[in-house]
Amino acid sequence: MSNSTIEKPQLHYLVRNPKIKTEKPPLLILLHGVGSNDANMFSFADSLPDKFLVVSARGPLTFGPGSYAWFQVDFSTGRPVINENQAEAARKTILKFIKDLKSEQNFDENEVYLLGFSQGGIMSYSVALTEPEKIKGIAVMSGRLLPEVKPLVASPERLKKLQIFISHGKEDQVLHYPFATDAVSYLDSLGLHPDFHTYHDNHTINPDMLHDAVQWLNSVQ
Repeated sequence: MSNSTIEKPQLHYLVRNPKIKTEKPPLLILLHGVGSNDANMFSFADSLPDKFLVVSARGPLTFGPGSYAWFQVDFSTGRPVINENQAEAARKTILKFIKDLKSEQNFDENEVYLLGFSQGGIMSYSVALTEPEKIKGIAVMSGRLLPEVKPLVASPERLKKLQIFISHGKEDQVLHYPFATDAVSYLDSLGLHPDFHTYHDNHTINPDMLHDAVQWLNSVQ
């Protein structure tokens, strides 16, 4: 089978069509956190900019009714310990999902954005930093950048056009605030300068975070 073959998307997803009709709309993929689902992220789809085809994808792992994930993670040590093989498989799955989505949806392949919360933010980093030619920008909300992904990160030359928004609560008790500042420092070292927003809040998407993400999405070119 040719690597260029487009198949039916293997991930379940929900769609909000663009409210502004264009021949090839930009695509915004929503990625949920561990134990959540595509419907949870889709609940604010109508608040997102009108120009986007909005797709909310469901993680491949099932934990229970309405509970899904991109990979397993253990917090018992006080620090998140991931299943590295699952995380890498999820990275590849999302890239294939974007390619195969073309069989069912019409969008501009050069205008693909990811918006992820928590584990969805982790996946946004992992996908975009390793394959920046396929992703124009990412909005990472309360996420972290996996050290396991750093050996796979593309060269600064390949990354230079990638646009990044980061939001994080200073009182986050799940993925602690230093995960955000560490990511910003690392991205700065690559010549990327993310739009970084902080809030006095816990592990959540509050109205201010959503507002700032929407403003960023409206501004990206």
